[in-house]
Amino acid sequence: MKESDAVYLTAEGIEKLRRELDHLIRVRKPQVSARLRHAIQMGDLSENADYIAAKEEMGFIQGRIDQLEQMLKNAVLIENHGDGDVVALGSRVTIVEEGEEEAETFQIVGAAEADPGNGRVSNESPLGRALLGRRVGDRVVVHAPGGELVFRIIAIE
Repeated sequence: MKESDAVYLTAEGIEKLRRELDHLIRVRKPQVSARLRHAIQMGDLSENADYIAAKEEMGFIQGRIDQLEQMLKNAVLIENHGDGDVVALGSRVTIVEEGEEEAETFQIVGAAEADPGNGRVSNESPLGRALLGRRVGDRVVVHAPGGELVFRIIAIE
């Protein structure tokens, strides 16, 4: 596996992808296969909307199965070793924006698990890239699409 193929995931992220893959293989794919078989039995496939819809859905399901299998094959486990000195993948970082009083805490995760609304920031995002390798007390400038933002790191877990 090349470094560029790596998919950085937490243990929870790996488990979530495995559950989704299992659900697609064991539940969704058989359901859509049954719909396809039924639609085929109805006859004229050229004008059978259910057949066309089921065939498209099967394509999307198989595409997602292939994607999940590839991601899991290239998964690199993000392990937080508890070294709170430097921000790394897996770290929980508490920051405060200059001029603001309210602090925010984010966990640095791989792009596949990013969910900023739930406090999970990708290591590839402007904020994630700016935080990596930094220490408590550091002033961090983030070059975001909306302009420059300046933060101070107040805690690393």
